[in-house]
Amino acid sequence: MKAAPEPGLSGAKRVVVKIGSVLLVEEATGTIHRSWLHALADDIAGLVRQGSEVILVSSGAIAVGRRHLGLTRGTLKLEEKQAAAATGQIRLAHAYQEALARHDLTVAQILLTLADTEERRRHLNARSTLTALLRLGAVPVINENDTVATSEIRFGDNDRLAARVAAMIDADVLVLLSDIDGLYTADPRRDPGAVLVPEVPEITAGIDAMAGAAAPGYSSGGMVTKLAAARIAVGAGCRMAIADGRVHNPLAALADGGRATWFRSQIEPRTARKRYIAGSLKPLGSLTLDEGALKALRAGKSLLPAGVTAVEGGFERGDAVTLRGADGREIARGLIAYSDRDARRIIGHKSREIESILGYIGREELVHRDDLALI
Repeated sequence: MKAAPEPGLSGAKRVVVKIGSVLLVEEATGTIHRSWLHALADDIAGLVRQGSEVILVSSGAIAVGRRHLGLTRGTLKLEEKQAAAATGQIRLAHAYQEALARHDLTVAQILLTLADTEERRRHLNARSTLTALLRLGAVPVINENDTVATSEIRFGDNDRLAARVAAMIDADVLVLLSDIDGLYTADPRRDPGAVLVPEVPEITAGIDAMAGAAAPGYSSGGMVTKLAAARIAVGAGCRMAIADGRVHNPLAALADGGRATWFRSQIEPRTARKRYIAGSLKPLGSLTLDEGALKALRAGKSLLPAGVTAVEGGFERGDAVTLRGADGREIARGLIAYSDRDARRIIGHKSREIESILGYIGREELVHRDDLALI
């Protein structure tokens, strides 16, 4: 296969970086590789200076916390893993804060599970929080919420979580920093003839056959989970790289054309999201719009309460609804920002009146343009 062409990291508006435990934590002692983390922070600061928004998805909480609790044997019970995660999350957050503070970057910690990315209302809440943090210039550091999500500890991995996060926030690039520099034609630990695959335009059965098992140690994900992450990412319009994170400044090395496997997507993130809204969700209600609102939607604007004349159906915040003209014809679908009860109270009113009507400050839009697809 030919070498991966541009763009890679160049021109990416939003970048999600997944950091594996083996890169961040010394297995024998449970200590954090501070010099490596500070070098990574230099890379992140460079991306931010270039105009990119960066989100980190970090493994390592259990690996860091277990040593501080004296849990040194190889296999831990489930409740011991949860206790280790609770201890390690604090230390990881402090380490990231310290590393990024050198560049005057604010860190925000978010604990998620896969379920938070799947259930629509929780998905919408997490997306809104992440979007607000990025708008305010913060660098979110996402950890899997191992202290409560028992199934994620036993079966999950942060590769897929990172891909779900990338899809959630319409990221342009997902980078999985690992202890291997990409996908090989066979397991390079066992086959000296294995060759790096620099570009994957499509994930086929042949590509799946190249995946191997996870390496021993703290890592819970092997190439199989990375390919699963790639399917999620490219399906959401996000290109993905598997890159060697063992070097210092791994993102700078990747941006300079370092060895990696790039998975390409044929669609843009916003296009993928709008396809999902238009075709994959069952509408639970409908809104009737006046002519002014119809013109605004066709011009690429959001739907405001003032342009809605009627609400039908029963729905909650984050559910899909149909948007119709006065003649009843469906013109769009979108994710609603209010329940049907609150929507009925604010339609026909200006956005500035929402707080006085509902008693709380909600979104200005009933349906934001990013959550709306014209039919």
